[in-house]
Amino acid sequence: MLTFTRTQVLSCILLLAAIVANSISLPRSPMAHVDVALSQPLTIRWRYESNFTLNLTPAFDSERIYLPLASGTIVALRARDGQLYWRSEMGGELSASPVADERTVYVGSEMQSDTTKPAAGLRRATGTLRALGREGGVTQWMRTLAMPLRGALAVSGNKLIGGSQDGRVYAFDKSTGQIIWSYFHGARFNGHPVVADGRIYAGSEDGNLLAIDEATGKLLWRYRTKGPVRGPVAVARGIVHFGSGDGYVYSLRGEVGRLLWRKRTGAGVEAVALAGDTLLVASLDNFVYGFSLSGKRLWKKQLVGRISAQPLTTADGALFTPLSSVAGVVLGLPDGRQINSLPTGEEITTSASPIAVGDAVLLTTQHGLLAFARPSDAKPTSQKRDQ
Repeated sequence: MLTFTRTQVLSCILLLAAIVANSISLPRSPMAHVDVALSQPLTIRWRYESNFTLNLTPAFDSERIYLPLASGTIVALRARDGQLYWRSEMGGELSASPVADERTVYVGSEMQSDTTKPAAGLRRATGTLRALGREGGVTQWMRTLAMPLRGALAVSGNKLIGGSQDGRVYAFDKSTGQIIWSYFHGARFNGHPVVADGRIYAGSEDGNLLAIDEATGKLLWRYRTKGPVRGPVAVARGIVHFGSGDGYVYSLRGEVGRLLWRKRTGAGVEAVALAGDTLLVASLDNFVYGFSLSGKRLWKKQLVGRISAQPLTTADGALFTPLSSVAGVVLGLPDGRQINSLPTGEEITTSASPIAVGDAVLLTTQHGLLAFARPSDAKPTSQKRDQ
């Protein structure tokens, strides 16, 4: 039987008290390494200049950003100061937003067209999936696919998840690239798969939201809307919230796909996010809506442009990057009032979503990547790597 001295018991009590008081920090996942308040003044700390940015959201881990560029290029940058770690050129064009864990960056791309004809009865493969090593950007493995992966990639445990232009959702072994399973739906996928509660939620271009068993690839249910489903779902307490190109936001019971409620907006919805108990819905009608989880509209705020990018949310606000705007806009969660602005110095033309790594907020622009952080005495640096 285990026994403890009085000193050991006292130490445990003090440790628990420190945790409750937040005087120490516990290990967090890479996705949670964020130390920024969106409502506080933020200025440009550094910029990476490039004329080859894409409508793809950068991947990131606990301290690095992996910026996708044209011609199949990925650059790895340090979040703290923008230092370039490496540059990897794969050729072709990147086809989906990449994703990273603490060891690897996973990249989907589309091969360059080939004028030669394939053999009779065969179809030319046009998609590739690669795993790049974190330290040098060297290809660890590569898998050829019938057609490119689209939208965004997702990582869950030992699996890498992606939806393809060939109408399939794939689960790959992220260590080897081998296909664990694939589910054929038929219609193309161009969305952001989300894994929650042992299920993969993937939206298709024919208006369906699919729930697929993560372990087996078996379809559990599907829910049909009247417009393409491209954005990620938001899952809270077993309830799945998502938007559709038909102008509605939907709330379904995750286990069975039964509709709980739906609310209409003025145009298609691609961005839905949870911030505490507030459901944020960004519509292509230039409005952001705040809903309760039961479907009650709490507030409505008009921005200067269409909103297709997923917002960045923290405890004190949500950052939106409306197209045609010259600044990222931070809205307060209780009432939707604007509480901050992140000027970009140029019109926003990309639908890449803002991200946060450590104490830096990263915005992709037409001419590079901007890192915002709390003002300091350090002089901002400017790096130009692409012409």
